[in-house]
Amino acid sequence: MLEYLFSNKNVEKILIYLVLHEKAHATLLSRTFKSALDPIQKTLYKLEEGGLLVSFLEGRTRVFQWNPRYPFLAEIQALAKKAYHFLPKAMQESPYQSNQRKRPRKTGKPLTSNIKQWAHKEGFEKN
Repeated sequence: MLEYLFSNKNVEKILIYLVLHEKAHATLLSRTFKSALDPIQKTLYKLEEGGLLVSFLEGRTRVFQWNPRYPFLAEIQALAKKAYHFLPKAMQESPYQSNQRKRPRKTGKPLTSNIKQWAHKEGFEKN
């Protein structure tokens, strides 16, 4: 929808993803959209060079987020939100709704099996 305005389909995907999740890194975006990593990285760097995004390192990973000092930030975010609401429901639900962990798992916490036993042992179970 916005790819004609920005002349790049990745810009639209990145802007909508950032409106929903506030920050992202290139590998996460390429996996989410099943796209090659290089075009995503080039687009992120182009948006950073233009001042719309800023980046920082988390460990060895470069994370991108909105630049709060960008003069048209509110307008760009509003445009991305509106574009998201005009996407088909299937598109809204699948790639943009990431269920990946946002923070590290507690040391020793099991992945999925025995979760009730772990919760009871740690005191998280409701009585």
